[in-house]
Amino acid sequence: MGAALTTLFLQILSNLSNDYGDAISGADNEHREGPQRMIQSGVISLKEMKTAMFVCASLALISGIYLLYVSFEDFTIVQLLFLLFGFVSIGAAIKYTVGKNPYGYRGWGDLSVFLFFGWLGVAGTWFLHTNGWQWQILLPASTIGFFSAGVLTINNIRDINSDQDVGKITLVVKMGRKTAVGYHFFLIFMGWLSMVIFMLLDAKNLSFWPVFISLPLFIRNIWMVSSVRRIHKLDGELRNLSLTTLLFVALSCFALFQ
Repeated sequence: MGAALTTLFLQILSNLSNDYGDAISGADNEHREGPQRMIQSGVISLKEMKTAMFVCASLALISGIYLLYVSFEDFTIVQLLFLLFGFVSIGAAIKYTVGKNPYGYRGWGDLSVFLFFGWLGVAGTWFLHTNGWQWQILLPASTIGFFSAGVLTINNIRDINSDQDVGKITLVVKMGRKTAVGYHFFLIFMGWLSMVIFMLLDAKNLSFWPVFISLPLFIRNIWMVSSVRRIHKLDGELRNLSLTTLLFVALSCFALFQ
């Protein structure tokens, strides 16, 4: 429960910070594709958004500390290291689009998503629940990291024109839309390849076979992203890939409890 709450608060903080940062920079304007954000639509003011960000950051910190408390019997250097990871995660969620030099505007968003949603989110949670470590856990962690980066890529393909106009240099802006579609395929492929390798490393990992139920949905997503001509229609695929990744995770959990 602690891991789920911490992840939820960090995700909300990331979304709120992204809304705030893009509003300040001008990335959220009348030319941006996709649904309007909260500040852009006038639902919430900049001051109110900053307050909401502070509340979410505080809740993420509190739930994270609780998670560490229940995961370790005694205070250890590892516990201190995870506390540091927590502060870094909060900082990364905010600095994506906020500040003088947000890394999301310099093409580093993909790597950040891979590390925080993949390696740290999955492998870190696994370590906290087992108090043990196996390097092979980085493979399914990489899978979720690649899929999460795929969600970001669809978002950035949709926003490529408005991002370019305001100087938000995402990886998609750097490579162009055509290459970005190939990059999206690469991310989904690498996610599945990582999972297949993980399953083949150990016979007991073959119990994760139910995840293949979601494979047709990933294939459909790749096809739709490559064939859509009007980029505003990518909103649906952004949502679909998020839900498909959630289904993948749910099927993985089902395998764990068999």
